Amino acid sequence: MLRALAVDDERPSLEELLYLLNADPRIGTAEGAGDATEALRRINRALESGPGGAEAIDVVFLDINMPGLDGLDLARLLTGFANPPLVVFVTAHEDFAVQAFDLKAVDYVLKPVRKERLAEAVRRAAELRDTAAPRIPVSEPDPDHIPVELGGVTRFVAVDDITHVEAQGDYARLHTDRGSHLVRIPLSTLEERWRSRGFVRIHRRHLVALRHIGELRLDAGTVSVMVGTEELQVSRRHTRELRDLLMRRP
Repeated sequence: MLRALAVDDERPSLEELLYLLNADPRIGTAEGAGDATEALRRINRALESGPGGAEAIDVVFLDINMPGLDGLDLARLLTGFANPPLVVFVTAHEDFAVQAFDLKAVDYVLKPVRKERLAEAVRRAAELRDTAAPRIPVSEPDPDHIPVELGGVTRFVAVDDITHVEAQGDYARLHTDRGSHLVRIPLSTLEERWRSRGFVRIHRRHLVALRHIGELRLDAGTVSVMVGTEELQVSRRHTRELRDLLMRRP
């Protein structure tokens, strides 16, 4: 049974869509989100949970015309993840179908939504999920930018601008030359996701971009690195790997 997320900034449309989804026997759970930012938070939890996790989402039923981050922007962002949910667009606008299918949308349903038409979209999504249709991009799965929230606005921080990452419980603080941002992603997830981009674990609390390390310091058996003006301690278990990587760095 499919786990669905419906996204629409118009409350009556969202409630109607959720009602129709919950009436379909192929839908196991259906949640709602009132805008793309709220949906992105929920999808991030799903991606952290993994395909079989308790927070997983199989398919997103997505409106296009929303304030701030619109549906196409959100779908475009999802294509950068390794295992994104399927996307079905549900919209009153006919003009965006080409862009939608360029983004590998499963279906494009026009409002007002008819029960039979939505059922067809659910059928297509269920078939793709059940046959494990490949959805992993052949290129680098990590996006060039990571979404962060600041004052209710979603912004996109370039991964190349991140100097180091600090663990803060289930969250991670991304440090750049212009400030820091808190995201709800464990440090271990970012370590795996960004290993190929030159990030290395130096401590249980810190992940550092090799290109931003200016100095390696040794003082009375204690090893540290300078990242900009900040000195970060390197744990013993990570010292040898870090030194080898720095020696091989172009």
